[in-house]
Amino acid sequence: MEFQLDIRRLQAFVKIIDLGSISRAADLLNIAQPALSQQLATLENAFRQKLVIRSKSGVTPTTAGMELYRHAQTLTKQFDRAMVEITQGVGPLVGKVSVGLSPYSAGSTLSVKLLQLVRERLPNITLHLTESFDDIYSELIMTGRLDMAVIHGAGPIKGVIFTPLMKEEFFLLAPQSLDFPRDETGAVQLADIADTPLLLPPAHNFVRKSVDMAFMRKQLTPRIVAEIEALITLQGAIEAGIGSTILPWSVASRIVVPGKSRICPLHNPIIQEDVSLCVPEIIPETEASVAVRELLIDLAKAMAASHNWPGTRPSA
Repeated sequence: MEFQLDIRRLQAFVKIIDLGSISRAADLLNIAQPALSQQLATLENAFRQKLVIRSKSGVTPTTAGMELYRHAQTLTKQFDRAMVEITQGVGPLVGKVSVGLSPYSAGSTLSVKLLQLVRERLPNITLHLTESFDDIYSELIMTGRLDMAVIHGAGPIKGVIFTPLMKEEFFLLAPQSLDFPRDETGAVQLADIADTPLLLPPAHNFVRKSVDMAFMRKQLTPRIVAEIEALITLQGAIEAGIGSTILPWSVASRIVVPGKSRICPLHNPIIQEDVSLCVPEIIPETEASVAVRELLIDLAKAMAASHNWPGTRPSA
């Protein structure tokens, strides 16, 4: 059977999977539900695969459906970009550029400055900034839902290109009332906080993984009393004396409260992690995303080269 792939069918399929419901997708797309169901049936016939599993709670993609979903996201995003670039023609860079920023890395610290520079130098580009603990940025980049992301780690991950930006050393952020033994440099030893109540992000977080690994290498078990992702909550909990945390300086310096909490260097071992910029390996970059990426790299290099961020240094 001859089948001509319609970009609108792919866009509709993406919306069905995003919403997990044919009826909700039909409402959003302003299409009658039977017509949308027919489009889905046409796709299943064309690929000779069942693409979704229907249930009372909605629809979920099959393995084949998820594979189509990934490709459809890429194709529809490239189509949208082509429409913008062609219809706008030559002239100032235009379009939308989406950037993911890991909340517990220097990336989130750079966000305001990046926004400011884009507004000044690339005023026709709409910058979409997101900070999320729940989303896996590398997967969003591979599927085209993000143009780039700043995350902890240096890869490799299939489908994603990593550009190392800097290395971040981690520090202890503790209530002001707590006192710890210090070495000759004024740093706190990891062994001396083994019994300290710690407030850390969940186990899947890069910061948490680095902290867990450091304790394991010293054959120590951290005393984790709570897992907290929201920085405002973390700030208040430390201020109230509930516990301490371990963070890069770029994050700890944003939530330290003078007179209520303090930042201490950590040694033996030093805990550090790479911060990298990720872009898709297969999906072509637009001129707009390249321009934003170059700004972001320049900002990160300037941050790492300055002496205003203890424990932060350029990647080798």
